[in-house]
Amino acid sequence: MFERVTVHPFFPTYVWVHDLKPEIYQPLNQRLLKDIDEMTAPRPPLPPGNHSWQTEQRLHEIEEFDQLTGIINGACKGVLDQIEIANDSFIITGCWANMSPPGVFHIAHTHPNNFLSGVYYAQVQEGADSISFHEPRTQQDIISPTTTRLNKYNSLVHQLKVKPGRLVIFPSWFVHSVGRNESDRLRVSVSFNMMFSSYAEKISQPKWSGIPVRRRSSP
Repeated sequence: MFERVTVHPFFPTYVWVHDLKPEIYQPLNQRLLKDIDEMTAPRPPLPPGNHSWQTEQRLHEIEEFDQLTGIINGACKGVLDQIEIANDSFIITGCWANMSPPGVFHIAHTHPNNFLSGVYYAQVQEGADSISFHEPRTQQDIISPTTTRLNKYNSLVHQLKVKPGRLVIFPSWFVHSVGRNESDRLRVSVSFNMMFSSYAEKISQPKWSGIPVRRRSSP
């Protein structure tokens, strides 16, 4: 009865997936795994329960990670260009490695006080090869009818498969989690945050203009 039906994706939330070429990520991952292992050895024992090793958040300041830092910066610039964000410059505000043993998962969380966040995968395998993104509109679950099939319109969680050499970038406010490592090997990734370097000086200022004021002269 309808001549045409269209669906308009207003206010979409995007996740950018960058896959490096094998000739780039294979030697890069070998170096990353070797450097991370050597820089963190000997690692302290993990307490019982769901715990992983995480390095301090300054890997972007260490020479051994220059290639990965360059890849991250280039990808973030591409994201900002695509969504047409005017910016003078941006910086990586934190970058750290995650080493998750079998059985470890990461609860749903965000990365406050940043604009973009992401993760690069150096070692993932079947059973430890996904990241999940959660519906950011909490009111979506107020009415939750039974579905005939989960799809992009009715799912409250979307799972993204990952693999070695994949770089995933997303808004820092986007709630995400990592499922349990069901494999028998470490899952190794490098996470990062990005923010505008001129945020306090330029971006945080009001975007509207008011009536000009002048200083009153001293009596």
